[in-house]
Amino acid sequence: MKRVAARKPSTRAAVLMVAVVLALGACSGSGGKKAEERAGAAPGAGPRLKIAMVTHSGPGDTFWDIVQKGAKAAAAKDNVEFLYSADPDGGKQAELVKAAIDKKVDGIIVTLAKPDAMRDALAQAAAAKIPVVSINSGAGESARLGAVAHFGQDESIAGEAAGRELARIGSKKALCVIHEQGNVGLEDRCAGARKTFGGDLQNLFVKGTSMPEVKSSITAKLQAGKDIDGILTLGAPFAATAVDAAKESGSKAKVGTFDMNKELIASIKAGDIWFAVDQQPYLQGYGAVDGLWLLKTNGNVIGGGRPVLTGPAIVTRDNAAALEAFAERGTR
Repeated sequence: MKRVAARKPSTRAAVLMVAVVLALGACSGSGGKKAEERAGAAPGAGPRLKIAMVTHSGPGDTFWDIVQKGAKAAAAKDNVEFLYSADPDGGKQAELVKAAIDKKVDGIIVTLAKPDAMRDALAQAAAAKIPVVSINSGAGESARLGAVAHFGQDESIAGEAAGRELARIGSKKALCVIHEQGNVGLEDRCAGARKTFGGDLQNLFVKGTSMPEVKSSITAKLQAGKDIDGILTLGAPFAATAVDAAKESGSKAKVGTFDMNKELIASIKAGDIWFAVDQQPYLQGYGAVDGLWLLKTNGNVIGGGRPVLTGPAIVTRDNAAALEAFAERGTR
């Protein structure tokens, strides 16, 4: 591309430029910097904000470690104090939201896996003029409950992608393992997969807070149904357990899953797990904190009030190696 040579400024113009620079410097030293701080427009140099994230995570779910890494990265960039709490019980999660309101935080990030349980808490946040952003679960209920934005995947569309993958790997009769009863997002995934699978897809409810019970439930189902040739789990830790259950029961069912971690990448490369539907949890945490910071400091609403999709992205043996380094550091 042809470059255009810069013209040297005339002596008079140079004098004027120096004067302008000196004038700006004088303004900065006599109040311009304070004005900038009041506006809070400079990344990492604006007013200190306090943002709380309250999720429905159960103990030991590594998915939420990745979400928190993204959130903490954005918080460090934006000069935000980041607070995290979680409870898989909808009522207790709502109480945690109310505790964040009592702390007079500047913004709250929530998951809406059980939206009805969260209704009153979000109404209290609105009354206290604390903006709320939702992530992960509850895209359909987010705006209705007063959240200004949602970061996550459309669970029905993600489920449809998983159903197509199950069909691609040759499964005809499969299980959709729901590890948390009443979670609308997980049920939407299975319903979406059923639309595109083309075979027989049965829901199997398991107690996700106890991995031994998850394994025994899947094993018993495989032993009772020798013709089951596919298993779809809805979280990475459950996929590894499903593989163990298949081996223990002598089943040749192929396992696919939602979500990723570094162990899952290794399992996909080894051929133990056939695919993963990645919703990019790091992006959900990062985007939510950054979204609230932009709202508080510049009045921006990312997505214009509509859900901001972070997935689905399909990971198979063909592309797993390309993501391995990111998964190893815990951000994919």
